[in-house]
Amino acid sequence: MIQIYITGGTFDKEYNYINGELYFKDTHLQDMLERGRCTVDVDVKTLMMVDSLEMTQEDREIIVHNCKRCKSENILITHGTDTMVETAKILHDANIKEKTIVLFGAMIPYAFGTSSDGFFNLGAALAYAQMNTPGVYVAMNGKCYNWDNVRKNRDTGFFEKLV
Repeated sequence: MIQIYITGGTFDKEYNYINGELYFKDTHLQDMLERGRCTVDVDVKTLMMVDSLEMTQEDREIIVHNCKRCKSENILITHGTDTMVETAKILHDANIKEKTIVLFGAMIPYAFGTSSDGFFNLGAALAYAQMNTPGVYVAMNGKCYNWDNVRKNRDTGFFEKLV
């Protein structure tokens, strides 16, 4: 079984058509899994719904705590892209052994329809969680990176290797 923790980020944001703001209502993940005809055994738990730029140290401690006590060896975490690598480092530093943890998100909200990269990133993250050895990874744009060899390129909007 794969444990999926929801933490928020653009992945789950909604668009307010009246004032043009993005906001959180609920996760789209269960609908995405059904729509994608996913047959992987998953358990989905919402830990929080926050923009990663507003994520606190306490929020990250909640993520670490849940990953440590999780019975599953494979964990996916939805996360905002702006501080995804920071959270990945904290998870690595927590020394969580024998678990494969994959953080992923979206640059465009799933609620935006076919222009969103969220559906694609979810599918890739599910595959990487099942195939990678224990450790902490970031899965974005069809690629999987070690937590310490990735950055978000703010000019292009893509994740890339450091070296």
